[in-house]
Amino acid sequence: MVSSSATRQLVVIGLGLIGASLAAAAKKYRACERVIGVARREEVCARALELGIVDEATCNMDDLRNKLGEGDVVFVSVPTLAMRNILRQLKDCVPDGVTITDGASVKGSVRDDVQHVWGYLPEFVVPGHPIAGSEKSGVDAYNPELYADHRVILTPFAESGRAHIARVTALWSSVKADVVNMDIALHDEVLATTSHLPHAIAYSLVDTLAHDSQNENIFRYAAGGFRDFTRIASSDATMWRDIMLANKQDVLSAIDLFLNNMSRLRALIEKEDATALTGVFTRAKAARDRFTLMLSHQAYSSHSMQNSEPKNLSYSVKPGGKAQGKIRVPGDKSISHRSIMLGSLAEGITEITGFLEGEDALATLQTFRDMGVVIEGPDHGNVTVHGVGLHGLKAPAGALYVGNSGTSMRLLSGILSGQQFDTELTGDESLTKRPMNRVANPLRTMGANIETAENGRPPLKISGASALRGMHYDMPMASAQVKSCLLLAGLYAEGETSVSEPAPTRDHTERMLQGFGYVVEREGNTAKLSSGGKLVGCSIDIPADISSAAFFLVAGSICPGADMTLTHVGINPTRTGVINILRLMGANITLLNEREVGGEPVADIRVQHAPLKGIKVPEDQVPLAIDEFPALLVAAACADGETVVTGAEELRVKETDRIQAMADGLSALGVACSPTPDGIVVTGGTISGGEVESYGDHRIAMSFAIASLRAQAIIEIRNCANVATSFPNFPELAREIGIPLEIREE
Repeated sequence: MVSSSATRQLVVIGLGLIGASLAAAAKKYRACERVIGVARREEVCARALELGIVDEATCNMDDLRNKLGEGDVVFVSVPTLAMRNILRQLKDCVPDGVTITDGASVKGSVRDDVQHVWGYLPEFVVPGHPIAGSEKSGVDAYNPELYADHRVILTPFAESGRAHIARVTALWSSVKADVVNMDIALHDEVLATTSHLPHAIAYSLVDTLAHDSQNENIFRYAAGGFRDFTRIASSDATMWRDIMLANKQDVLSAIDLFLNNMSRLRALIEKEDATALTGVFTRAKAARDRFTLMLSHQAYSSHSMQNSEPKNLSYSVKPGGKAQGKIRVPGDKSISHRSIMLGSLAEGITEITGFLEGEDALATLQTFRDMGVVIEGPDHGNVTVHGVGLHGLKAPAGALYVGNSGTSMRLLSGILSGQQFDTELTGDESLTKRPMNRVANPLRTMGANIETAENGRPPLKISGASALRGMHYDMPMASAQVKSCLLLAGLYAEGETSVSEPAPTRDHTERMLQGFGYVVEREGNTAKLSSGGKLVGCSIDIPADISSAAFFLVAGSICPGADMTLTHVGINPTRTGVINILRLMGANITLLNEREVGGEPVADIRVQHAPLKGIKVPEDQVPLAIDEFPALLVAAACADGETVVTGAEELRVKETDRIQAMADGLSALGVACSPTPDGIVVTGGTISGGEVESYGDHRIAMSFAIASLRAQAIIEIRNCANVATSFPNFPELAREIGIPLEIREE
C-alpha cells in the first residue's frame, strides 16, 4: 500500500528534451531526494552528470535492481514504439510501492503496451502526457522551466491506484505544471487534432516546398509566418513517425477533416465568395484569439478574468478618493446583446458601433458565429454582422456556451425554440444556479420542447422542428428578459404573440425590432407581434450603458466636492429608474444635450455632490432600476435616515441573491440593514473599512468599490473577476475619476 504522495527517488528513462527537463526541474525545485537517469548511450549519461541534472546515470536497466522502493517514481520518456520493450525490462526490476508514469503522446498505445507486458492493468501505472516541448532535442536541450505553467494530462486507468495518481500529480505540480485528468480515448482524439495534425501538415508543407525545383528561393525569402508555423517540422523525426503510427486512426480522421475543409476553402476562393471567406477567416481568428486568452488565463475579453479555472481577483480600495472629470462608460449591454441577435436574423448587413466588448455580449456574439453567422469584429466597438435571415441559422457543432450571461441564455432560448435543429445552452457555474423555468414554461406553452436540469436550471436542451403557436402571456413578475424571449419566439410562432407586464420593463427589444423593420404594436402594458415578417439589416449606434453609469452617478452623489459628466448615456425611460430614485433622495443630476440616436434617447449626465436622504422607494420605479440596486443601496448607506425597498424579489435570482449579498457586505462595513423577502431596509450612517464578499457578482463588486468614497478605512472586495462580464474597464475609469482602486490576484 502506498502511504505518501511524496517522491523519494525519481528515475528518468530517456534523457532527451522531455526526460532531461523533468530531471532538471526536479533538482531545481527539490521535488525528490535523488534523480537517477537512464539512457542508451554512455556519452548521454556522462553529459547528464556533467550538467548536474541527475545524481546518478546508467545505461543498464539492471542497475535499478535493489535501488527502487516505496516512494519512488519511474518516468519513461522514450519513442512511442520503444515503450513496450522498456516496460518489459522494468517489470523485472520494479518492486512493490514504485509508481510508473510516462510522457508518451499516444495513451492508447501505452495502455496496450502495459496490458501486453503485465497481462493486466496494474494499479501502480499512471499514464501521463506533458504538453510542452521544443524543436530542440537531446540532453543539452534541457530546460528546468519547460513545464512551468504548462499542462500535464494524466490518463489513469480505472485500475490505477489513488495514491499512485496522487504521487504523479504531486511530482508534476512540484515542477510548476498544471495537472489535469482526461480519458485515454478523448486524449488521443484531442491530441490528434491539436498536436499530431499540425505536425503532419508542417512536415508535409516543408517536404512539398523543398521539392519545388522551380523556386529555389522559397526558404530564403520565407516570411515570419512560414518560419513560425514550420518550426515544428524541425522536431524529432523518429518520434513523430512513431506518434503518427501509434495514433493512426485518430490522426487519419483529423487529416480527413482538414482535407474536407481545405476543399471547401478552395471552392470558396474559386467562386470568389467574399462573404463566406470572411466567415471562415473571422471564425478562425476569433477561435485563435480565444485560444490565446485561454493560455493567459483570460476570457473572451482582453481583461484579466477567468476561463474554466477562474483567477481569484480582489479589489483593494483606499478611502479619500475623488469623483471628478468627464468619462464615457462602455456601450449598453442590453442593446449590445440584441444588436447581435437581430442583426444575425436580419437580411443584409448590420453595422454596429459602440458595441460592449465585455464577456456577456461577446458570449452572445460567439454563439451566433457558432451557428454560421459571419461577424466581423469587434474592433474598438465596431461590429459588422452579415445577417442570414430568420431561417438561416445552422446547427452548431456542439453546445452553445454563454458564460455568465443570463440575458444570452434567456433570449436565445426564444430564438432557438423556433429553429429546425436541436441545441443545448450551457453556462458557467454561476449561471447553472439561476432559474430558467420562467422562460422555459411559457415557451413550452407555445409548443417548444425544452429540457432543463433539476429545478429548471441550466443546461437547456431545446429540440428543433417544434411547431410554435402564438399566445398571450401575462407575466407574473416584471422581467425584460422573459418579455424579450417570448417576443423573439413569436417571430417563429403561428399567429400573434403578445406579452403583458405588471410593471414597465426595458423595451430595447421592441424598439430594435422596429428599427429592423419588423412591426411591433404596443398598447399600454402589452407588446405584440405576428410571425411572417422579416428583419432588414441597418446601422445601430449603441449608447453608453446607464447600468454602468449608475456606479458613477452614485459616486458623484455621495462624494463631497464631486462634479462629474458622463457622456452619451442611454436614457430610455424604461431604464431611468436609477436617476429617478437618486433625485427622490436629493441627488443633483442634470441631463444635458438630450437627443435620439437610432431610436434610443441619449444624453450627457452631470452629477454633483448633494446631501442624500432616506426614502421609501416607489415600487413602480423598482423594475426600472432592477440592475442598479446594488449601487443604490450604497447611496442609501450614505443617506440621512432610512431607505426602504420593497417589490424587488427579482433581486434574489440574479447572478447572486443581491439582497442578501448587499446586506452581508453593508453589515460587514458597519451599516445597519435588514433584508426582507422582497427588499431591504438600510439605515444611513458611517461606513467603516473591512472585507466584503462579492460572491462573483460584478455589480456587487463595483458597488462596494464606490462605497470606498465614504469609507473610513480600506475596503477589500473578494472575487471581483466577473466585473469583466459587463464593465471591462471599470477599474481604469474608477482610477481616472480619482478612486484609488488596486487589483490583486490571490
